[in-house]
Amino acid sequence: MATAKEEFLKEFGEHYGYPNSPKTIDQIRAAEFNRLQNLVYLDHAGATLYSELQMESVFKDLTSNVYGNPHSQSDSSSATLEIVRDARQQVLDYCNASPKDYKCIFTSGATAALKLVGEAFPWSCNSNFMYTMENHNSVIGIREYALGQGAAAIAVDVEDVHTRIEGENFSTKISLHQIQRRKVAGLREGEPMGDVYNLFAFPSECNFSGLRFNLDLAKIIKEDSSRILGTSVCNNGRWLVLIDAAKGSATMPPDLSKYPVDFVALSFYKLFGYPTGLGALVVRNDAAKLLKKSYFSGGTVAASIADIDFIKRREGIEELFEDGTVSFLSIASIRHGFKILNSLTLSAISRHTTSLASYTRKTLLALRHSNGSSVCILYGRHNSMEMCHEMGPIVSFNLKRPDGSWFGYREVEKLASLSGIQLRTGCFCNPGACAKYLGLSHMDLISNTEAGHVCWDDHDIINGKPIGAVRVSFGYMSTYEDAKKFVDFVTSSFMSSRNHVDHGNQLEGVNGFLDTCYYLKSITIYPIKSCGGFSARSWPLSNNGLKHDREWILKSLSGEILTLKRVPEMGFISSFIDLSQGMLFVESPHCKEKLQIKLQLDFSDVTIQDIELHGQRYKVYSYSNETNAWFSEAIGRPCTLLRYSGSNHEFVLDKTKDVVTCKDTNSAVCFANEAQFLLVSEESVSDLNKRLSSDVQKGIHVTATQVNASRFRPNLLVSGGRAYDEDGWRDIRIGNKYFRSLGGCNRCQIINLALNAGRVQKSNEPLATLASYRRVKGRILFGILLKYESVNGEQQQGDSWLHVGQEVHPD
Repeated sequence: MATAKEEFLKEFGEHYGYPNSPKTIDQIRAAEFNRLQNLVYLDHAGATLYSELQMESVFKDLTSNVYGNPHSQSDSSSATLEIVRDARQQVLDYCNASPKDYKCIFTSGATAALKLVGEAFPWSCNSNFMYTMENHNSVIGIREYALGQGAAAIAVDVEDVHTRIEGENFSTKISLHQIQRRKVAGLREGEPMGDVYNLFAFPSECNFSGLRFNLDLAKIIKEDSSRILGTSVCNNGRWLVLIDAAKGSATMPPDLSKYPVDFVALSFYKLFGYPTGLGALVVRNDAAKLLKKSYFSGGTVAASIADIDFIKRREGIEELFEDGTVSFLSIASIRHGFKILNSLTLSAISRHTTSLASYTRKTLLALRHSNGSSVCILYGRHNSMEMCHEMGPIVSFNLKRPDGSWFGYREVEKLASLSGIQLRTGCFCNPGACAKYLGLSHMDLISNTEAGHVCWDDHDIINGKPIGAVRVSFGYMSTYEDAKKFVDFVTSSFMSSRNHVDHGNQLEGVNGFLDTCYYLKSITIYPIKSCGGFSARSWPLSNNGLKHDREWILKSLSGEILTLKRVPEMGFISSFIDLSQGMLFVESPHCKEKLQIKLQLDFSDVTIQDIELHGQRYKVYSYSNETNAWFSEAIGRPCTLLRYSGSNHEFVLDKTKDVVTCKDTNSAVCFANEAQFLLVSEESVSDLNKRLSSDVQKGIHVTATQVNASRFRPNLLVSGGRAYDEDGWRDIRIGNKYFRSLGGCNRCQIINLALNAGRVQKSNEPLATLASYRRVKGRILFGILLKYESVNGEQQQGDSWLHVGQEVHPD
């Protein structure tokens, strides 16, 4: 890395690392961000990180001073009021805003600041709310207030707004989308309604692409709107300008001494990590006087009478709009964050983060597959290095395979997490920018929604097109090493040789299978979903798979189905079924008594209810309070035990992704996620362990991680043949019973949980190693899913049992 860093410093060394500040970037990371030693954090656009020095100052402040409610008259309250006033001035100073012209209203966040404007703006049926396509949902949501008052809402595209020409003469083109209106009872468009006010909203920096908007746009809209809007519908009345600076202010806050912006929304955790739940609306005084507020609360009125319609509102702008007691402890804490930023200076922070983003963009753009095709498609303006100063420290992109198909962004996020890299994927609550850069039409967006896609789900590729992107973003404490590790991750994970990453549907180790003897080595039943199972030498089959397998589940009091992923402690619950006694025995290290549950239901003691799991409705039996209390103690949280009664559950073909997951449409299951059976090969587990040991020898890992087959929670463990022979199996016979393969089992981070000596240990293995050679179209496969197959459409006859030692015959 030393040589690569030297090359980086040759190009960016003048701007990187705070050379003129009291501390270098390496000193800052070592002293104030020790918790990042094994983590690459690249989601500063989502939330930047607080420094340890900052939090020490906050803690010392709060433990050394007494802060009272600023609405009281005590000495401590008066002192708090002064702290709040000082904080307001710091916010104004940050935006270079004169207190003669602007006021700072504290809110619960940037979203609350934007909502305040939407609620109180003087809308009329002649008003217009105009907003750029590149806007956060919190800005677009203002349109509900506008449309509700009969105003028009219009999305616009701004072109060439960043291209400066001499002085004021630079080209700017605004293209209007369709005008949105709603019919509002009692309002008629065109009627004279006194003064008309319009609102134009745009971000200082797009949180999707990192594109920075030229704030001269605010001047044009306010002073010469007809020159740029070019349509009479938008020329009526006075224009006010709102800037969402939640993201952009972390490196380049708007200079309100230069730009006559009326409203600016800020978020403090985006600036310096702490506190959360606090934002501000910086509002121009004359604009604040136009806002209409209905609700009043403690602190916002000078006087009110309870039993008649009488209130006298406070005249101060801040007092009028800050409902209730402000979050004064959080407000007292922001000075320690500003102290950090001021010590480095905003210009240095901007240069530092820009250097990292520019390096990352440049490097990603240069990546090529062996056939010469581009690996990375960037979003925003990246065509020339001259444009880099117009981009914030965000890099948004998607990755392509050599054949031109897309890697899903969820796959990138999943693998990044395994590599200790934290980033963001999706549309980042910016639907306009997402649709614009990804080329998604209205029809695409509507059909995607109808197909079941919602924000934050796992769908990433629909009909061959990405519906979101990958975003990395840098903060003032980010380093070259962070950027380099990320670029190396992309290179090794998405450009490596064929035996490391799929370029279609290939898996290493799948070469067909020879006439080999395979046999059933173990049978494992998991009566309670996500809890420990037990092994049996022989076990009966049912229409649902192994008899009683995943027939019970635990549900939280809020209705959530509990799983090992959310409640790792469930893995410490062990279970055993004695068929001869007709009893399920359950034990937990947290419970003194062993629990006994009869397999034969006493219908006088149970009730039937409906639940939903994996999008399917189930009828389930519930148990007594005593049983539920036992499980609540076992996992350390209130829960109830439920037993499968029946469902209309059918496996369906998932067509919403490029990877079509084969699912059976007839077989019944209890509470299994995907199939009746999971089969794993002993030889495949052995091969994986060899690779894990090899990683230690190569220095990739410090300590050896070895896993046994139980880590994968299989029902059937087979032995014989070569590793991964099972990948090629389509139909198999065990003894005289027939099974159909439904394809590979897609693995998640559950297999990285190790339950040892009553403790849950988490690591990146074995999933990280599996990801290096078992990936197919974003899925990390290990083991195969099976269904119990009928023969010629009829139920199989004879001994309906499986026995350890039986021969396994593929196809």
